[in-house]
Amino acid sequence: MKILFGCLLALLLSGCSYNRVVDYTQGGKPDDFPVLKAVGYAVIDIQPGPSQSEKMLQAIRASKMDAYRELAEQLNGQQVRGQSSYRDLTQTSNSLDVSVAGVVRGARVVASYPRGNTYATEMELDTRALYNINQLMAGQF
Repeated sequence: MKILFGCLLALLLSGCSYNRVVDYTQGGKPDDFPVLKAVGYAVIDIQPGPSQSEKMLQAIRASKMDAYRELAEQLNGQQVRGQSSYRDLTQTSNSLDVSVAGVVRGARVVASYPRGNTYATEMELDTRALYNINQLMAGQF
């Protein structure tokens, strides 16, 4: 029964996986080029630094990195790994690991501003520019 339950759980979770890579070098030019948008946030007061100005600069950098992370999620997806252990139909442990990896080229900062104790950075990525960059790097432009 435990083995059947474990196999069923693994089958259901594997159906939720999604691994997509954008490759514009194969198959010609896409029909449309959406503009991807992302917003990154960082709390100002928890940033390291001796002064409020230094904390603000750290928050600006952190919010930009968070926006890049969000764009990487949209381009490459997330890798999610989960594991649960059961004994006598009772859960004994549970873990979840989520990671994002990828290269983001051609993104630009649209706006960067403080809002209360949080700093926000809005970014966008025109996939037409990304297509052109990839064509240039592949020597096909």
